Amino acid sequence: MILPLIKGLVLTLKRFLDPRTCVTIPYPEERPKLSARFRGLPELQIGKDGREKCVACGLCAKVCPSQCIYVEGAEDETHRRYPKIYELDAFRCIFCGFCEEACPVRAIILRDTFELATYQNKEIFDKEKLLDLTKKRNLPK
Repeated sequence: MILPLIKGLVLTLKRFLDPRTCVTIPYPEERPKLSARFRGLPELQIGKDGREKCVACGLCAKVCPSQCIYVEGAEDETHRRYPKIYELDAFRCIFCGFCEEACPVRAIILRDTFELATYQNKEIFDKEKLLDLTKKRNLPK
């Protein structure tokens, strides 16, 4: 009856004292290794001309099962369509990736952004915030 308890304590001490079995990582300094199939926060992509790639077709909003995307399009003087309003409700997003698959111009890509903690229970990412995520990623280090 006491033998299994001692065996368990010995196993626990081995795991505790052996540094090779440590599975925790120092998170802020070292990022976790994510799966290649991980889908994080959607980011709007920037084209070669420095403007957003999105043509405001609204397909991402139509295929979204949680209805968390709102797109309102407009045209500029060259008759190029662009999103006048693009909002993503991160609180409702289920990170399914349907918006990325539906986009005909690959303007939205789900990246490895997973730090979404906030003090508010509603976080709306507008067009500028989503483009800023892409700009920060593309800055030289």
